[in-house]
Amino acid sequence: MNDAQGTAKDISMKGAGYYSKATTGAKDVIDNATPMVLGAIRDMDFSDDGRIITMSDMGCADGGTSLEMVRKALVAMRAKWPSCPIQMIYTDLPRNDFSQVFQIVHGLTDIETYLGEIDQLYVFASATSFHKNIFPAGTLHLGFSATASHYISEIPVNITDHVHMVGASGGERQAFEEQGRKDWESFLLNRTNELASGGHLALFNFGIDEEGRYLGHSGGVSMFETFSEIWAEFRDSGTITAEEYTNTNFPQCYRTVDQFTAPLKDENNPVYQAGLRLKHVETRVVRCPYERDFTDSHGDAARFAREYIPTLRSWSEMTFASGLSADRPVEQRIAILDDYFSAYEARVREAPLGHAMDYVHIYLVLQKI
Repeated sequence: MNDAQGTAKDISMKGAGYYSKATTGAKDVIDNATPMVLGAIRDMDFSDDGRIITMSDMGCADGGTSLEMVRKALVAMRAKWPSCPIQMIYTDLPRNDFSQVFQIVHGLTDIETYLGEIDQLYVFASATSFHKNIFPAGTLHLGFSATASHYISEIPVNITDHVHMVGASGGERQAFEEQGRKDWESFLLNRTNELASGGHLALFNFGIDEEGRYLGHSGGVSMFETFSEIWAEFRDSGTITAEEYTNTNFPQCYRTVDQFTAPLKDENNPVYQAGLRLKHVETRVVRCPYERDFTDSHGDAARFAREYIPTLRSWSEMTFASGLSADRPVEQRIAILDDYFSAYEARVREAPLGHAMDYVHIYLVLQKI
């Protein structure tokens, strides 16, 4: 990680449930695929013998987008294993706003919680990255992660003329794909070690589908191209330096179905040899809720732009903050970020058609034999 990428820690992610409020599309992804999670629970063959049953949400953010799915999963677990204590463990990075997770789970927000509905339920949190081991070996029964494991453990190279690996080419693109391959295999190996025999993983990941679509790139205006274009305009106008532009790289790798499933199909791969098996894989595109409301309902371009930009900002702001020099005062960096997202909002307001952050996911259900 270069020095500039360390400066984002001076600018905190917005709390108070900002993520869940701004990312209703991420909740739609989880809610629509909840039957996959419930199917995994039905397929588990653990005895109702009083053992502790563990479920996790890895990369949970503030916990709001998965809350309804977790509710249904825990209810199903309680019905299947009535004598077993259940522990629900939320995990994310140390800088995550875990206080907001607990406020949501304990019903201290306007989001209805499941706590109190299920007896012998214990809720915990871990600030350990899912690129590392989180749970003791053999203790995890249902691992869940959505819209999270595209994050890689480190940025392998700076991208010369873009901000995301989907816009990179040549050796730069290959470096991100190789880092993504290593991190994905490490993620799966860690989870396989943690899973009890017969345990399942339900992983809903950003990726590149069979038609070449990915997040914000599904037929209209490409979101990552717009990110890069506006940032380049800030560079060319002198608002940021050329070095700051180059230092701005999303620490992400979008994988294809083949890249996701390779470790699960190759009998010589350590993941396969550790006993993890592919049960189900599919791709889906979930329509951007803000674009849907604009196109199908209100037709107000200014309202669309005003409602749409926060969902982009909720997860991308820290990447742009990371590219800015630590020599800039914090107030100046915040002002640049405000101006940047205002410029994006202006683009959407002035020419709204085609802008959308459609969610393109690869859905995997895995089992440890």
